[in-house]
Amino acid sequence: MTTGYDEIQNKTKIISTGSTEIDKKLGGGIPVGSLVLLEGQSDAGKSVVSQHFCHGSLNSKMSTAYYTTENTVKSLMTQMSSLNLDVTDFFLCDRMRVYPVDISAVRDDDTEGAFQLLLDHIDCLPTRFQLIIVDSLTGLVTHSEDRAVIDFFAACKQLCDQGRTIIAVVHSYAFEDKMLIRIRSLCDAHLVLKMEQVGERLIKIMEVAKVRNADQSTGNVISFDVEPGMGMKIIPISKAKA
Repeated sequence: MTTGYDEIQNKTKIISTGSTEIDKKLGGGIPVGSLVLLEGQSDAGKSVVSQHFCHGSLNSKMSTAYYTTENTVKSLMTQMSSLNLDVTDFFLCDRMRVYPVDISAVRDDDTEGAFQLLLDHIDCLPTRFQLIIVDSLTGLVTHSEDRAVIDFFAACKQLCDQGRTIIAVVHSYAFEDKMLIRIRSLCDAHLVLKMEQVGERLIKIMEVAKVRNADQSTGNVISFDVEPGMGMKIIPISKAKA
């Protein structure tokens, strides 16, 4: 006999954005237990996509820990509410935890130690926190030796093998091409965000470069805009050109 809890667990085998259209382009969503590299240009929507994954997961009964280098607890909550992604109730009942991270306090010669502190903190979270979002790793990655970055992602992969799902957000400029190839090989999913001029409009593009073990075939690109009160809104390329 299947219990209600088991039914919930069976329904949360993917990390959803909360948008059927976007999930479809991702091949159904990101499989639980994935290490996700969310990489992109400045202002291309990396944090918005992360926040959609956070909100979608919370609505799927999955607790989330959000490490942010760019927000306070209050500013993150306000930002998500402005995108119609209100998570206040989840935060108040300890289904969502927010951890502001001050990268500026990390010395250039101690980024390896900072990576380890972050890993230890994630590892010590209660097991019910299945989704971990780190937005963003850029400040640490750009001041670290390649080996320290590789070791960090390898350790994240081990945590994912134990049932966590980790979304690591980073600016595209943080990695050289050879390094990006190595990091990408460690990750189960790789989403690339960029800004493109389409006709007379500047729109955001998300390329689904890789989603391992997706339920369906993945779509190539998603063009979208971010609207106050709505969050991500899919824009057909043909309409963007109009």
